[in-house]
Amino acid sequence: MLALLGISTIVVLLVLIMSKKVSAVVALIAVPVLAALVGGFGARVATFMTDGIREIAPTGVMFIFAILFFGILTDAGTFRPIIERLLRLAGRDPARVALATALLAMIVHLDGSGAVTFLVTVPAFLPLYDALGMRRTTLATLVALGAGTMNILPWGGPTLRAASALGVPVTDLFNPLLVPVGAGLLFVLLLAYRMGMRDRGREANIPIPVNPEAGSEAPGAADLERPALFGFNIFLILGSVAALVSGFAPPHVVFMLAFAVAVSINYPNIRQQAERVNAHAKAALLMAGILFAAGCLTGILKGSGMIDAMAQSAVEVIPAWVGTHLPVLTGLASVPASLLFDPDSFYFGVLPLLASTFEYFGGSGIEVGQAAIMGQMTTGFPVSPLTGSTYLLVGLTGVELGDHQRRTLPYAFLVTLLILVVSLLMGVITF
Repeated sequence: MLALLGISTIVVLLVLIMSKKVSAVVALIAVPVLAALVGGFGARVATFMTDGIREIAPTGVMFIFAILFFGILTDAGTFRPIIERLLRLAGRDPARVALATALLAMIVHLDGSGAVTFLVTVPAFLPLYDALGMRRTTLATLVALGAGTMNILPWGGPTLRAASALGVPVTDLFNPLLVPVGAGLLFVLLLAYRMGMRDRGREANIPIPVNPEAGSEAPGAADLERPALFGFNIFLILGSVAALVSGFAPPHVVFMLAFAVAVSINYPNIRQQAERVNAHAKAALLMAGILFAAGCLTGILKGSGMIDAMAQSAVEVIPAWVGTHLPVLTGLASVPASLLFDPDSFYFGVLPLLASTFEYFGGSGIEVGQAAIMGQMTTGFPVSPLTGSTYLLVGLTGVELGDHQRRTLPYAFLVTLLILVVSLLMGVITF
């Protein structure tokens, strides 16, 4: 009975979210509550929800302050000198232009926003690509690979969702993947160099009608920029990331303190501080709302016993050779899954069941989560038709969606495969 109720809950949740009948926040709250009431749990539903929200609270707080922190530094123009330097170094060499494209996408995607990454990177490089006769599909692919691989970072949406769904600290999920993800980023740079080399023979040999500073403005008005604080802000970013990865302090503490320092130093005026917080509040609130709503879902599924019942039922029908290799199979399917599932439906609907099933086969559910974030809406998000930022990318580059997918999907899968193989060799994922 519980297994059937749990499966029905997930199916209804997936249908509602993917069909866009209701918002993800509403579905994540209403569907499990109704299911629990149907299951006869009555007054205990409130306890389940509270337990789930309490478990997810640190992750939600971390995301809010990470968005505010990187938003403040973007407003302060922290990335502008880096963008201008990359454009100058690229010159007329397609290989260097391609490398600079991937690097810039990675750097700008530190704030975790695909839309911002595309809006900054594409206009900065598009005139250069056209002047050198380079393929626009190359530009779209490299921006997608750079942003997609960086989306695995601890404050990226998929990683936050996976940690929340599994009820584990985000650093426990990400830190073991630090080296594999680093290898993935280096592989993206290697791919960029190779693509640039291929485009060398296509040079248009015409003057380059581009100002190195054109299109490189950070999303903030000029009067908000603090060029004198560039060194301090870069140090603050590096220090925060180092503290996060080292485990010196919990992630939510790191970003709360980093935000407080960043906003106080860059905008000491209280009115400006309030304006900067308000400017980024919408993005922070939208994702935080989804995370806390997901806490209701996971709290009810776990507290009621539905997730355990579903896992037990799955063990009875899944062959042992499949069950014992679920992390590897999840990693291999993660990029294609981006074409079928949006991040909310996958991480809050599918991942908990996969993780619990693997635990019944004697494994650690966190491995399934780690395998999932290698591709599902990370390397796979800029090619997915389910994300609005994909259409922004192809619109800015003037590339057809089908052409972009055909060119980028194989590379995205290769990057994910490399991360998976390195994880297997390091023992992060068991085979």
